[in-house]
Amino acid sequence: MIITICSTKGGVGKTTLTANLAGLLASLGSRVLMLDADVQPALSSYYQLTHEARAGLRSLLIEADLTNTISTTDAGCDLVYSDDPEGKLQDWVLHTPDGRTRLKYLLNQLKPHYDFILIDTQGAVGPLQDAAVIAADLLLSPIPPETMSAREFARGTLGMLERLQPITYYTTLQIAPLHGLLYRVDRTRDAANVGREVREALGGEGTTITIMDAMIPAAVAWREAATQRVPVHTLTKYPMAKLALMAVAAELGLVPGLDAKEAV
Repeated sequence: MIITICSTKGGVGKTTLTANLAGLLASLGSRVLMLDADVQPALSSYYQLTHEARAGLRSLLIEADLTNTISTTDAGCDLVYSDDPEGKLQDWVLHTPDGRTRLKYLLNQLKPHYDFILIDTQGAVGPLQDAAVIAADLLLSPIPPETMSAREFARGTLGMLERLQPITYYTTLQIAPLHGLLYRVDRTRDAANVGREVREALGGEGTTITIMDAMIPAAVAWREAATQRVPVHTLTKYPMAKLALMAVAAELGLVPGLDAKEAV
C-alpha cells in the first residue's frame, strides 16, 4: 500500500507523522519504505542511516533507478532520501509528459518488496506533490484542531484534490480516499467538540473526506523522539504516544487483526 501524507499547509506535522508511523509499522514486522518528496529534506535526516544509497529521489524519478536509490535506517525501515535542494524536480515533473504519473508507475514496481510505502510531501501546491498524491492508494492529512486551520485545509488540500480529479476522466487512475487526522490535539480541550468543529468547518465542500476518530494528542514526546532520532513508540515513558499511533494504524486497517477499539 502506498500512503501519501499530504497537506498544502506547512508545519502541520507531516514529516513527524510519516517517520513515526513508518517506525511503528516496521516494529510490527511490516516491510516499510519512506520516500522524502519534500525540498526541505527533514524526513531524510529523521533517523540515522545504516546504509546510504548513492542517490535518492532524483535518480528514482528521472533515471527510474530502483536499485541504487534505497537507503536503510536504524528504525527498521528503508528510505529514498531527498536530493533536490534547489527544487528542480518540480520543473522536471511539470515539463515531462509522464511527470505526474511516473512516480506511481515506479512505486508499483517496488510494491512486491514492501508492505507499505509512505511518502512525505512539501507543504505547498506543486507538480511533485501532485505526483505523490496520484501515486497513493490512501491519502492521510494531519489537521490542526482549530476551525480556521480546518477551513484553510478545505481551501488548499481539498482544492488540490478537486483540481486533480479530471485526470480520472481520461485515464484508469483514481485519486485515493483522503483521511483527515486531527493532530496535536490539546488535552485541555474536549476532543469530541474539536472533532465536531472540524467536521462542521469541512462540511459542504463537495469533496469526500473521512475525519478519523483517532487523534494525535499534543505532547512533548514527539519533539523528544525527533531530538533523539528514534520512533516515538520506543519512548516507554510516553505510552500514550504509542497508543495514539496504534489507534491510527488500526483505524486505517494497516495492522491485520487489530481492532481500532482494541488499540486504545
